[in-house]
Amino acid sequence: MITYRLSVDDLADMRFACSPLLETATSLWALTEPSAHVLHLPWIRRTNAVLADWPDRELLLALVTPQLWWMPDFLTPRPSSPLPDVRDELAQIRRTPPRQAVADVIRAYGDRPLPLVLADLCRTPRRLRDRICTAFATYWELAIEPHWPRMRTLLEADMVHRARLLARDGAAAVLTGLDPSIQFSNGVLRMRISSYQLDYESDVRGRGFWLVPTLFAKHTIAPLDPDGPPTAAYPARGIGTLWETRPEPTRRALADLLGTPRADLLMELEAPTSTVELARRRNVSPSAISQHLATLHANGLVARARAGRVVLYTRTELADRLIHNRL
Repeated sequence: MITYRLSVDDLADMRFACSPLLETATSLWALTEPSAHVLHLPWIRRTNAVLADWPDRELLLALVTPQLWWMPDFLTPRPSSPLPDVRDELAQIRRTPPRQAVADVIRAYGDRPLPLVLADLCRTPRRLRDRICTAFATYWELAIEPHWPRMRTLLEADMVHRARLLARDGAAAVLTGLDPSIQFSNGVLRMRISSYQLDYESDVRGRGFWLVPTLFAKHTIAPLDPDGPPTAAYPARGIGTLWETRPEPTRRALADLLGTPRADLLMELEAPTSTVELARRRNVSPSAISQHLATLHANGLVARARAGRVVLYTRTELADRLIHNRL
């Protein structure tokens, strides 16, 4: 069991984030044990074909400890913002002290012997870290990046849902709703994952507590190191829809109804996005975007929710039905 002790201030500062690097790391579970990830079989088949002759496939799969399904903590750093860029996350793991990288690999294997490919690299810590980081960057490009917009849409939708729940029902409702195994009372969060042989207590004490939705975890997970940044990564909602084939939206009809600027903006809001990011993409001022968003919100076509210090906007169900001609 993992136990986090959170003060009132810790709960008030609780944040949401999604992490492209976390999806890159945890997707290795699906490749290692496809039978336990049948919802991802379309992705698994495509990815196995892409990686068939890739020389670093063995190295990456060796990072998942057999039976325990642990992996080194340095591969899944806690996000530093609600919507981190994968390049920043990759740079962060490249800055991992080499000896820490070795210690994380050894901790992930516990009392089990390391496979030869890792045992050899552990003799030269810098080589281990650099080889793994290079392989991870390539794996991201081959296996995750082509699908990331679709993945991010689902993850960010989950963040918006939880943020609304937090505002409406409070922290206890959010935390206990992450996973059936979670218990929360009197500022103590308990995650029962005894079958995975993790057992520690950690005081958050102002270090920040982040909740991170993920697509490949079967249950809520946390760092192996009790001194690691307090984080709970939990299964996102709606994973069963991730690989569905979706109808193409009709942009022209929507533009006739709403006007081209608002129609384009609504089409772009398939994933929850901030005003600043929308302005950057469209090379206009945030105030211009805000005016369009206010009109769309007033007419029930976009919803907004806060994730940390960022306000995210997303399409409503009404807007989706309008776009896909289902009214």
